[in-house]
Amino acid sequence: MVEIVRALASVLKVLGAKPFVVPAMGSHGGASAEGQRKVLEGYGISEATIEAPIHASMDVVQVGELRDGIPLYCDALACSADAIVLFNKIKPHSAYKAEIESGLLKMAAVGLGKHRGATALHTIGFDEFPNLIQSAGEQLLRVLPVAFGVAVVENAYGEVGILEAIFPDAIPARERALLVEAKRIMSRLLVPAIDVLIVDEIGKDVSGAGLDPNVTGRPASRRPGFEAPPIQKIIVRGVTPGSHGNGVGIGMADFTTRRCVESLDLAAVYTNVFTARVMEGAKIPPVLRNDREALSVAIKTCNRVAPNQARVVRIKNTKSLHSIWLSESCLPEIARQADISVVGEPHTLQFDEEGYFLG
Repeated sequence: MVEIVRALASVLKVLGAKPFVVPAMGSHGGASAEGQRKVLEGYGISEATIEAPIHASMDVVQVGELRDGIPLYCDALACSADAIVLFNKIKPHSAYKAEIESGLLKMAAVGLGKHRGATALHTIGFDEFPNLIQSAGEQLLRVLPVAFGVAVVENAYGEVGILEAIFPDAIPARERALLVEAKRIMSRLLVPAIDVLIVDEIGKDVSGAGLDPNVTGRPASRRPGFEAPPIQKIIVRGVTPGSHGNGVGIGMADFTTRRCVESLDLAAVYTNVFTARVMEGAKIPPVLRNDREALSVAIKTCNRVAPNQARVVRIKNTKSLHSIWLSESCLPEIARQADISVVGEPHTLQFDEEGYFLG
């Protein structure tokens, strides 16, 4: 992401422009300018790394209105610029399913609208988002000085799979096609069934939902269409440094640890869910003293499986799935799968003196 933004700024300078970056992330970062600047820094995006200024502000101006009276807003600095370049990943949304989900149109409608714009659109509810995001995004493309958009599709390894520049009038149709491809090549769990899924970290830099329901099958919105292997219990162990304590999504886990809960910035979590009007992602599951206790309780509360036969899977996060840990009980089920390779020998889980995993 840093290389792409830096290259984009460099090319715009060659063309005679004076590019600057505006965070376009709705209410994320605690709905504050400094918080959103820190979110960018978590991605490695700073004025030094991209060689362009970053202007973070929560000031917006109203630039339109939908037919039912919903106002449309845009970041005041972006709106006053001679041109806007939209830059975002095209990927499955974490709360609803549609032909257009997370991408350039959503960035225009929700991201550039900052906290005020995101709040206005979320009052309608995720059940209306399939039509709302498209109509709001297309209207904003007509009234804002959008020069073009730059779309990125990541593959299952977190690498750039597709990188395209798209003129405004072509964005809706192209975004639909890119979303189909994004869903085809996204990372997913290939294990047929899981009794206990251990997730080392959740965070906004992993997924907008923190714990991506496109991987777990557990959307906080309770909307249909999220497919995943059956999972009995989920343990969340921590929050990514880049999420700055925003552990939204922890509510979709069944267990967590005291260390994880102590790392949460509840103000950031609550700002996020209040804006989205979906409370489930902020609810705190049962809190255990450490990893050992959380794993023990999770296994004991599974149905229809003996503890020594529980299928346990451990992942870093719901974005990094190319290398995962499996208990030996999973081996018979994956032995015939050509898309899974066993790369190591079994070993016993190790815990430190406080009961947390070593490594």
